Formats: sequence, structure tokens, C-alpha cells
Amino acid sequence: MMSETMTMEAAGIATCRLFVGGEWVDAAAERFGEVHNPSTGEVIARAPLCDAEDVDRVVQAAAKAFPEWADTPAVERARVMLRYIELLEKHCDELARILSREHGKTHAEAMASIRRGIEMVEFAAGVPSMLMGECIENIARNVDCETQRHPLGVCVGITPFNFPAMVPMWMYPIAIVCGNTFVLKPSEKVPLSAMRQAELLAEAGLPAGVFSIVHGGRECVDALLAHELVEAISFVGSTAIAKHIYATGTANGKRVQAAGGAKNHIFIMPDADIEQSVSALMGSAFGCAGERCMAGAIALPVGDAGDAVVKTLVDASRKMTVGRTDVEGSVDMGPLITREHLEHVRGCVERGVADGAELALDGRTATVADAPNGFFLGPTVFDRVTPTMTLATDEIFGPVLSVMRIDTLEEGIELTHRSPYGNGAVIYTRSGRAAREFKRRVSAGMVGINVGVPAPMAWFPFTGWCKSFFGDLHIQGREGVHFYTHQKMTMSRWFTPRDGKTDSWGI
Repeated sequence: MMSETMTMEAAGIATCRLFVGGEWVDAAAERFGEVHNPSTGEVIARAPLCDAEDVDRVVQAAAKAFPEWADTPAVERARVMLRYIELLEKHCDELARILSREHGKTHAEAMASIRRGIEMVEFAAGVPSMLMGECIENIARNVDCETQRHPLGVCVGITPFNFPAMVPMWMYPIAIVCGNTFVLKPSEKVPLSAMRQAELLAEAGLPAGVFSIVHGGRECVDALLAHELVEAISFVGSTAIAKHIYATGTANGKRVQAAGGAKNHIFIMPDADIEQSVSALMGSAFGCAGERCMAGAIALPVGDAGDAVVKTLVDASRKMTVGRTDVEGSVDMGPLITREHLEHVRGCVERGVADGAELALDGRTATVADAPNGFFLGPTVFDRVTPTMTLATDEIFGPVLSVMRIDTLEEGIELTHRSPYGNGAVIYTRSGRAAREFKRRVSAGMVGINVGVPAPMAWFPFTGWCKSFFGDLHIQGREGVHFYTHQKMTMSRWFTPRDGKTDSWGI
């Protein structure tokens, strides 16, 4: 991988390259961002911060490849994905280790995210059945009407640091099987696993130019949003950037789907199994070090469930192991992505204490003996959080769980309606009536009933609400297919000869 996808600098730090027209090439950019190993704090690579010149080179190559790829039969496009699935299965462990090193996920988390990505590729391999149009014969006298779905052209994916393999696979497999070419702009913090995906796609037989990679930050993103040959933008990240992507992209005539941040609510009813509920709550809040938009951020024990929930939660969370993910061994939680983000989350903890919340478990005391410079923070639990505290309103994106005690289910549902976000909401209960009421009335696009992280599987859309999503057609599922295609309607009428004579076929 290193010989093609990277160049080596004198200091021994590898520089990421662009994937353009089926080849790895150096960027023209002269500014670079650092890629860290979060477990140690060491710089392991650098990514070019590309400008409009590099973006134009990549988009032009994708546009050049589009006509031939669009004319390739859909079943042949799907067969590339079938071969790609085989390669992903073969290299799953390798990809997971790249993820753990560049991002800090535990090996189990990395493997799970790749498996969810493979699920998306499996879905994409079946997309040809969703490209079928509709037809009504004789909708008017001698008039037939039909619809067909056509690819858009050059599509762009701008993806976050928290799922470097899975989130891109939410996008490009569907886009490519629909007949588009695709430019991926991975997070400059975690470009390595995306680059390995490009290699495997090429090995699977994807033609040159159909899939490309460009690196960079805001200047690169803005150049993609403005480029006249880009037809559609898919984005996952923070709400502030999602809003910018949507406003700028649509102003430039692009089709845009932009998934933003969240503040997800986890209800625990008095009739719930406390130990099972808390175990799932911990997985939701502290899995992936809390760096995911579907993380459980606010626990809402209802009625007299509060004391039991907090005691069980704190006792179990205190036993979680925090440590390096770039070496052999098993830990429950790895580091945060960068030192800057670690300090941001620490600041959120300090603000929570200043606001008067009860710090039941302080993750700031976590240390890792063999990695003193790693970006570690242990599980952190606040109790007796109130709705106006920043712990209840702001997305933290770290292993910080706020417990907000409430008296009734109704009270909790009302809190979700006051939240600016609307990604996920979960209830733990044995009551079918409570679950039904919750499902109908809670303000969130993805609902879990005794399911801690209700992120949909590939066949269903990722349906964020409110400021968690900007756009009309969501990522994944049939909506994803519709996003990456536009529909053409054709009406046909064949006239009967005026003289009544038949044509050469005797009709």
C-alpha cells in the first residue's frame, strides 16, 4: 500500500496521495494536515489540504469516466460489487487494524463497523431491481406511459472521522451501481482506510475514474460544492457543517443530503430490567468512545427507576477498561480522535460541574501506563442534570452520559420535542402500551424499543429529523437509490395511418 498510496518524506512521515483516473498521484497542495495514532499521540501520516486545482483534476477525471460507466449494464455494475464483497471479507481484519490505528476504535468496534459497511455493499449489489421503472399501457387512447431511473453524473461523498470505513460505504456502493461516478473526500484526520478501499475497488475491476479520492479541509469541501460538474453531495458530520453543506450545495444547484449531529435520549421505565437496560445503555453511550451521532447521550430513568439505574450504571462503568487499540489485547474503550477533541470533551465535563450537575463518575482520571501521550478519557457519568444545562443541550461527542431524572414518560417525550436534534430515541420497557405511545409521539427519526443504538440496517434509510438532517432523501435504503438517480417519464403514441393502409408488418 505504502509504495503507491503514499510518498515518504525525509522525516519518515508518509504523505497521502490522490486517487485520480485509477492512479495514485501527488497533490498540488502545499499545506498538509496531520494523521495521528490516537493511542500514542504520534503522527503516522499527513494528508494534503487540497484546493480548487486538485479538486478540478479529480472531478474532471470522474466526469470523463461517467458516460461509459452510465452505459454499462446495471447488472455488470452490480457484479463489481459482488467481487468487492469477496475482497472486503478477505481483508476485513486488515481494514479493522488500519481503523484501530488511525482512529482508535477497539478491534471489535472496527470489525463491527466494517461488517455494517459490507452489508451496504451487499444491498448495493441488489440495486438493479430498484432501478426498474413503472409502466401503464393505454393510459389514454393509444398512449403508453413509463418511467425510468437514470444516473446523475459525478457524485461526491464528504465523510466524518468517526466511521472512516462504514460511512463512505453508505454512499459510494449505491451511487456507483446506479451508474454514477463518485469522488470521496474522507476526513483528513483518518484517510488511510478509505485509501485501502480504493485499492480493493480497483482490484474488484471497477474501471478507472469511477471512484476517486481527494483530501482536504474546508477549502477542498467548498471547491467540491461549487464545481459545475458535481451533481450531488452526500455528507455526514456535525450540524453546523451539515447546514453549510446543504445551503451552499443547493445554492449551487446540487442535490444534497446532509446528516448532522444529535443529542439522543434513552428512556428507562420502572418496569424495565435494570441490569440489561444499563448494559445496553453503556454500549450506546461509551461504545466508540461516544464518538457517534447515534450515541446515547441522555439517560432518562422514569419515576423510581433513577436510583437503581445510576448505581448500576456507575458500578459497571467503573469496571470498564480503557487502553490502546493499536496493539494486541482487549480493552472496552479506546482513545478519542485528537488531543484537541480530548480537551474539548474535558471542557464539557468541567462546564457540567460548574453548572451544578453531580459528577457520579469522572473519566478524567483515566490513565494508560504504556501510552501517556494518548488521547484517553474514561467513561463519565453525570447525575441530576437539568434541561437547561449544556450537558443536556450540546452535542459532546465523547464518553459522557448525562442522567436526567423524570417523573413520567410524558415529561420525557416533551423534552425530546424541545431538542433541536432528532436522530435517535430509545425506550427500555416491558409495557407494550408505553412502547407504542413512545414510538408514536417521541421526536426522533430513528426509534429503538429495547434496542440501544437504533441505527438502521442497509435496507432502511438513516432518517434523522430536525437539525440532525438537511435534505429530502435520506442516506441508505431505497431513498439512497432515489437520491443517486433522477426519474424520466416517457409518453408514447403511435398513429393509425389516415388512409387505413397497413404498414410493412401487416398491422
